[in-house]
Amino acid sequence: LGQLIDLIGNIGLGDRENRSKDILGRVYEYFLSEFASAEGKKGGQFYTPRCVVRLLVEMLAPYKGRVYDPCCGSGGMFVQSEKFIEEHGGKIGDISIYGQESNHTTWRLAKMNLAIRGIDSNLGKEHADSFHRDLHPDLKADYVIANPPFNDSDWRGELLKDDKRWQYGTPPAGNANFAWVQHFIAHLAPNGLAGFVLANGSMSSNQSGEGDIRKAIIEAALVDCMVALPGQLFYSTQIPVCLWFLARSKGNGRFRKRPGETLFIDARKLGTMIDRVHRDLTDEDIRTIADTYHAWRGDKGTKTKYEDVPGFCKSATLEDIRHHGHILTPGRYVGAAEVEDDGEPFEDKMARLPAELKQQTAEAARLDSLIWANLEDIGYGG
Repeated sequence: LGQLIDLIGNIGLGDRENRSKDILGRVYEYFLSEFASAEGKKGGQFYTPRCVVRLLVEMLAPYKGRVYDPCCGSGGMFVQSEKFIEEHGGKIGDISIYGQESNHTTWRLAKMNLAIRGIDSNLGKEHADSFHRDLHPDLKADYVIANPPFNDSDWRGELLKDDKRWQYGTPPAGNANFAWVQHFIAHLAPNGLAGFVLANGSMSSNQSGEGDIRKAIIEAALVDCMVALPGQLFYSTQIPVCLWFLARSKGNGRFRKRPGETLFIDARKLGTMIDRVHRDLTDEDIRTIADTYHAWRGDKGTKTKYEDVPGFCKSATLEDIRHHGHILTPGRYVGAAEVEDDGEPFEDKMARLPAELKQQTAEAARLDSLIWANLEDIGYGG
């Protein structure tokens, strides 16, 4: 492996050290993605699709401060955060990186991924489980960005029933989704933002007290934005997934205040199939979703004004969410896309369509008869 790194790192790229590091990092990322694809479900342990990571980073916009991922896999979230800063005129080092990973091999992959790119980080001295051995217990992060294991039933939650992190309710031992959510919240700074991936069930499940925990988080005005993603983005699972964005303060100095409001984005129709089983979000898809969020938040760099778009996005009030039983599925809020008006009055259309259907049915019967006659001419039809 060392020889391979030397070989790639010494490719003639001129004297531009940063360019050489970027090429090496991209090659490493390519290998990770190929391994994830070949490994199937196991690949999800260490690799989050690049387009999903980019979308999270573009929406969170971590310009400066402490970035934390307690289930960091191979470190892709951190790499994209650094790239974001460079692309927006900042410098590597404007953010401090804190991470943790429970799998020893994956932890080493993350260390290498960051080292290759010259990115300083604190991933702890060894691998460790974030629930049972938090390596950063006093950390208050400006940004939490994560892709925790979906619907994890093997997190030994029964040993943590009285944990101080469960401010909004004790998560069920059979599913770690809301344990992760509350772990993220516990590590957020007063003006911190969190963006993370969860299975779609987290938006509506009422089993084992999950609905009560979700309700408490909503009533605490923490849920900033929900994004429903298209299927087939992940190598590891066909489970539909969504993005959650939480804000400790909805008026955190960078954005205008939106107390009592949550943005819902239904992006299930976006994306392009890149092979028979995998979908990818294009640059335009990512820009569309991120720009919508930043316009809604009133980001100073946003040129467009936010407007609800039927079928795509809706700014809902807390009362709207209560009306839907504290379910956070975007499809319940955005409604149906508007159908373009063709200018023909409804009465005229209803008079015309039955006549057209009758005519087309008669034509179909005529063609069927013609086909069977031709088949009989060539000796088929028994």
